[in-house]
Amino acid sequence: MAGFWNQTVALTRKNLIYHRRHLRSNLRLILFPVILYLSVGWLRRYLAKKNVFGEHSNAKMATEGTPLLLIPAAEFRAVKTSQIPQSNDLPDKSCRINGSCPATILITGNNRDFGESVAGNMFSNSSCGLNNTADCVFGKTDKTSEKKYYHLQSQCKANFTIPVRTQDGTEVTECLQGLLAWRKNYMEINDELYDGQYKNGEINEILAAYDFRDSDMKHFDVHLWYNTTPTSSEKPPNEVPVGSTLNMVWNAYLQSLLGPSVRMIFEFIGEMPRASTNVTYDFASSIGLVFFTWVILQLFPVILTSLVYEKQQKLATMMKMHGLGNAPYWLITYLYFLLIFSLYMVCFVVFGTLAGLTIFTLNSYSIQSVFYFIHINLLISAAFLLSTVFSSAKSASVFGFVLVFGSWLVGGFFFKRLIADVSFPKAAFEMGAYGMRWQSLRDENSGMRGVLIIMSIEWLVFLFMSYCTLGGCFCRSPLSIFRSSQERPPSFQSPRLQVQESGVLVQVDNQDINQEILKVEHLLNEPGTSYPIISHKLQKTYPARDGNPEKQAVKGLSLAVARGECFGLLGPNGAGKTSFISMMTGLIKPSSGTAYVGGLNLKTQMSEIHTSMGVCPQENLLWDTLTGREHLNFYGRLKNLKGANLSRAVDDALRNVNLLQGGDADKRVGCYSGGMKRRLSIAISLIGDPKVVYLDEPSTGLDPASRKMLWDAVNKAKEDKAIILTTHSMEEAEHLCDRIGIFVDGTFQCLGSPDELKDRYGGTYVFTMATAPENEKEVEDLVKRLSPNAQKTYYISGTQKFEVPKRDVSLSDVFLAVKFAKERFGVEAWDIADTTLEDVFVKVATESEASAS
Repeated sequence: MAGFWNQTVALTRKNLIYHRRHLRSNLRLILFPVILYLSVGWLRRYLAKKNVFGEHSNAKMATEGTPLLLIPAAEFRAVKTSQIPQSNDLPDKSCRINGSCPATILITGNNRDFGESVAGNMFSNSSCGLNNTADCVFGKTDKTSEKKYYHLQSQCKANFTIPVRTQDGTEVTECLQGLLAWRKNYMEINDELYDGQYKNGEINEILAAYDFRDSDMKHFDVHLWYNTTPTSSEKPPNEVPVGSTLNMVWNAYLQSLLGPSVRMIFEFIGEMPRASTNVTYDFASSIGLVFFTWVILQLFPVILTSLVYEKQQKLATMMKMHGLGNAPYWLITYLYFLLIFSLYMVCFVVFGTLAGLTIFTLNSYSIQSVFYFIHINLLISAAFLLSTVFSSAKSASVFGFVLVFGSWLVGGFFFKRLIADVSFPKAAFEMGAYGMRWQSLRDENSGMRGVLIIMSIEWLVFLFMSYCTLGGCFCRSPLSIFRSSQERPPSFQSPRLQVQESGVLVQVDNQDINQEILKVEHLLNEPGTSYPIISHKLQKTYPARDGNPEKQAVKGLSLAVARGECFGLLGPNGAGKTSFISMMTGLIKPSSGTAYVGGLNLKTQMSEIHTSMGVCPQENLLWDTLTGREHLNFYGRLKNLKGANLSRAVDDALRNVNLLQGGDADKRVGCYSGGMKRRLSIAISLIGDPKVVYLDEPSTGLDPASRKMLWDAVNKAKEDKAIILTTHSMEEAEHLCDRIGIFVDGTFQCLGSPDELKDRYGGTYVFTMATAPENEKEVEDLVKRLSPNAQKTYYISGTQKFEVPKRDVSLSDVFLAVKFAKERFGVEAWDIADTTLEDVFVKVATESEASAS
């Protein structure tokens, strides 16, 4: 039995060869971010040429524009929310549905009466109109898709609009109500601004805020907040809101001090003449979520598809049946995906830094490394968990890419306003806003610490759930990870084997089957090593499903196969042969009964059984990019072969199936013919000197010469092995099998050697004669004279076939009778043959099915 280390080395070496053959695909996968960044760089240069700012500025004409406030978009304006306790004086959230929410300004100070009095003068009323725009307060939403202009009033008239001069020409402004809200102090305003802008993924934007501090009628001291969050990296000067925000509060104070007719007219903002410059774009800000929910997630469907492909092609099952344990499979597969994903992320970060994306340059690289490491492990464990749901690699691939693209589109367009962002976009925001350092994690308002904790918990939970879900395929039980490696389950070394009753009573009248049952019970009570395979009342019942009743595929089967014996399992399709072999190889669990393979219990020691078992499945489960020799090296290492012993065993296995000559051993399996693949599958099942071998139709697709060589290899190998063979070739069964069992409707109908079965069920000669139709009666009389008990089984146009009991005739009598018949009438052809195994099979199967119906 190969230990954990040997299995790990075997799988690692196989995977290194396999992925070396797929090097180009792996490099394309890892370098995908590089290709993306090159595309982004080209796009940035293209847009830089198209977006020029300041090119018309000269000494004679400076750019002018009406001062504009930055107005929150209708769906983001501040409303009452449970996340911000002090927002109870704001309008209800329902105003966002029809876009009627006002623009809110927060105020505070040491003197509430003075502050509210001054702030009350901020919004113009009757003085703002078509002929007096200097008294108006104008603003514009910064949302590119909306492009709306407003003028602020304390109360709005229906359908009241005012034109305003902008950089792009004259625009019509709609009236927007301004709302003043008093807060207790500076800190309360600061918390509300921060929470409304970033906290919990819900935006609650404030237009502006003022702290009048110690201001009074004699001196004016104000602290103001204004929003400069842009949609692009550079804005025209008239759209920078600080001037308008200051002018609002200055005019309000002057009017409180000197009367409503006093004002400072802020007519326009003009920039200084300057040379033309290109407008640049920070792609980390403008398409950040695309990068962080699309680019990084690209490997998720690739991992999911790869895992499901191995399951669909039954490659993982094949490795498991030849001794590969659960732990090495999990470890190597997981580490491979982790390596690929890590290299992918290294390219992503390195080339993102070279491209100057602030999402990378602002943040500590150590924090980024920790975050990406946890996130990619979360994705890998999620892929392992989801792989248990799919049986088709194509379906898994479609689902994976739909999940990556669809979840971002649906979340971005439909649910973004209703729910908070999930961990990754939240983390992207935390890193993309101001940059993260390790000391930032101590800030109670930072969300990164919570993101790292939540993702770590999800990673471990998904990993454990994956292990438990895959337990039926790759391990004895999900809890086996907690068992001591020193624990020794019961085996043949115990004084007595445990006998488990199946609860199924099978009525069997055949003496050979009764003797087999008695032999199994004797071996259970007096164990030895001469019978590697013992099945005791093994039963498999499939539950009712889709309206179909439950199906008893195997009904209390008892069988003992000795060392050096090849046992043939014959039966029609649907008889239960596949279910029996699947239970013996650990693919499915028996409903009741038990079996012992090499002294190991089928129910509790299947992992140990796999290490001493060889299987040739009906399908050729091979890797197309590996050679025949590489396949045998891998499976040989799983059987604990090393060095010279491994090389010798591989050469012998290749020679026995005629794959050593002509360089076939070192050709990739994808270049093999069907027959060559079949021979390689046989060689895999026999390498490592397994105690028990299961061959499922081994000679399918072989030419006569290769079939003969294969039969010789099996006959040579069975000298110290117990072999169970299933086949539809009666010739193969007669040539290879020491005993044969005909299996119908879940039970044995007969057991014995090929000659015994032919004697027992076919104690007749088959006599055939072809004559003219008018001589049919004479042929029938001839046969009746030879044996009164002869039965006609076939006749057409003068050709007749009879079954003649062997006890009634001798071959010499038959030859003499035919000689005399040729003298009396014309005999076109005749034949006498012994009963074949095929005749026995057809007869037993037909009679059994007839009696069952």
